[in-house]
Amino acid sequence: MRKRHLVVALGLLGMLCIPAHAEARDISRDTLPANDGWAAADGGTTGGAAADDAHVYTVTDRAGLVRALDGGSATPKIIKIAGTIDANTDDTGDHLDCADYATDGYGTKKYLAAYDPRTWGAAKPSGPQEEARQASAAKQAERIVLPVGSNTTIVGLEGAVLKGASLQVKNADNVIVRNLELRDAYDCFPVWQPNTGGLGDWKTAYDNLWLTGATHVWVDHVTASDKGHPDEKEPTYFARNYLRHDGLLDITNGSDLVTVSWSRFADHDKAMLIGNGDTATGDRGKLRVTLHHNEFESVVQRAPRVRFGQVHLYNNRYVVDEGDYRYSVGVSTESGIHAENNAFTTPGHVEVADLVKSWNGTALHQTGTLFNGYPVDLLAIYNAYNSGSERDLTADVGWTPTLHTKIDSAEVADREVARGAGAGRIP
Repeated sequence: MRKRHLVVALGLLGMLCIPAHAEARDISRDTLPANDGWAAADGGTTGGAAADDAHVYTVTDRAGLVRALDGGSATPKIIKIAGTIDANTDDTGDHLDCADYATDGYGTKKYLAAYDPRTWGAAKPSGPQEEARQASAAKQAERIVLPVGSNTTIVGLEGAVLKGASLQVKNADNVIVRNLELRDAYDCFPVWQPNTGGLGDWKTAYDNLWLTGATHVWVDHVTASDKGHPDEKEPTYFARNYLRHDGLLDITNGSDLVTVSWSRFADHDKAMLIGNGDTATGDRGKLRVTLHHNEFESVVQRAPRVRFGQVHLYNNRYVVDEGDYRYSVGVSTESGIHAENNAFTTPGHVEVADLVKSWNGTALHQTGTLFNGYPVDLLAIYNAYNSGSERDLTADVGWTPTLHTKIDSAEVADREVARGAGAGRIP
């Protein structure tokens, strides 16, 4: 009997010693699983998994992050981000705002007065204020543009946020970015482009994450948004919204073999561009991208817009709000989008045919699309709605995906992505 009491007591003591929250597992040396999208091709994506202990960093401020990135070096490295890092800080950690970057006499009111279309006309801005804008923009870029080199893994620890930064994977190979909130890549000095879109428009410089000439990249459980400075709250100048943000994640300039999974893109205008322009024929055979189990919420357009690339778009969740909405899937020059089992939830004024927009695109393969809980043939409805105004799209995109995880029904994926997409939700 005494032995039994001792066992019970020891058992109770063991339960009392168990921490209330088990320590989160270390994901920093995780590599992309086999067959998980295009980034699994040709040797896969391992990021900084081979880093030695001397190249594993935990960083808490911009200065530490810059040191760890090492100017975009290719040395295998693992960078763990802890807490909130603000890229708009000086070398001592003090916050910098737009006034701190302004130089050479730049001022927003001066710039607006100099290039008002009523007096300046439709010519491209030039002269002292445009030169001052460029100099001011260069000062900001020195602080917020952060180059990511080959063989790098960047992971966020619990609650990690990188705000105000533009992470740029430029001509680099084998990069992983996971479990991180990327917030508010805010451009202090947008440029006026009089001839854009017929009415002119403001152009901004920074994406939260930009892949340019990058290969073998895995972006997973990332949350990207404009949180802090939504463009809808910016003023209107020259009858156009004074935009402060470009893309949330852009994949351009011949980037290739990319997987974007279980991430959340929210509260933004132009979310994701894959490909440069219609004349960028060097992108042919590249821009192979897989997007699966991502959530696009309150995104106006480009979710994604594709030129040239072979893009596998499956098990994604789209939630459209009552605000401005243009389209979700953009079919552009020589694109080959293979869309499977995606779910769309929209307000009443958005119809099925609104989900797709084509610019010189010719094909879209789609199956298993769910619209407000009902199965729809997205391609057939698009062609019927746009008959006579745009060319019909065919279902033959010229390729069939072979690298992918289990493809669930759109209904199942909708629930799973709602629960599991974004930073802080890696199981």
